Amino acid sequence: MSRPKLTAAGALGAFAMVVVLASPAAATLSDNFRIDSEALGYALQYRVYTPDSDTRDSDAKELPVLYMTDGQWYIDYGDLPSLLDRMIAKGQIAPLIAVFVDNRDPDNLRDNRRNRQFFCNENYARFFSEELIPTIDEAYETNSQRGARVILGLSFGGLNSACFGLLAHQTFEGIAMQSPAMHPVPKIYDAYAEAPKHDLRIFLSTGTAGDNPDQALRLKKVLVEKGYELRYKTVLEGHNWQNWRPLLDDVLEFFFSATGSG
Repeated sequence: MSRPKLTAAGALGAFAMVVVLASPAAATLSDNFRIDSEALGYALQYRVYTPDSDTRDSDAKELPVLYMTDGQWYIDYGDLPSLLDRMIAKGQIAPLIAVFVDNRDPDNLRDNRRNRQFFCNENYARFFSEELIPTIDEAYETNSQRGARVILGLSFGGLNSACFGLLAHQTFEGIAMQSPAMHPVPKIYDAYAEAPKHDLRIFLSTGTAGDNPDQALRLKKVLVEKGYELRYKTVLEGHNWQNWRPLLDDVLEFFFSATGSG
């Protein structure tokens, strides 16, 4: 398979310039980059957060990577880049790279592809494993071991993270799910119960008012019975950012604690 193209892109199109980023001195959030996927047959866009180089241990040149579906929402509503700045500066988490993958068509932002991508789409898992991750690993100083990678998503994106625990477990060790909406793939509970236990660390959260608590609790039961390492959180909120945003520090500390204790 030929390597995907990495080009600088605006919100509505791509420029013809190939970009390879150097590590900046200050924390940065890039503009959109466009990647043409052979696995999916269309282009996607994403943005990349890189930490302030002054926060990095001089001996730790390779950084772990957090990947997010619905990445534009984690920027606009979750304000995750600012949270990363604060938690890294305070030493609460180790420096990391974050990749915010946009679920929309970069040439038509009204075209939301979530329902095509997030329901255990094997080609979407291939896009991450065979195209996006190699591109990021080539352009940035990443730790390329699966134990240094986490996939995070909310609602249907949380379902996608659960799917990646089965479809992309050789690529991701960290599986993070906020209010996963499991009903489009009802067989996923049995799939986890019947599959061999993979080497995964899992974060699972749900609200208790107007969210998906029954689905999350059912998944929790399966994961506990299989013996997975699991952090489970509930909050008195609904299916919204009043639920998800306050839990982002919990997600980060579980996977990227500066002490390594999680």
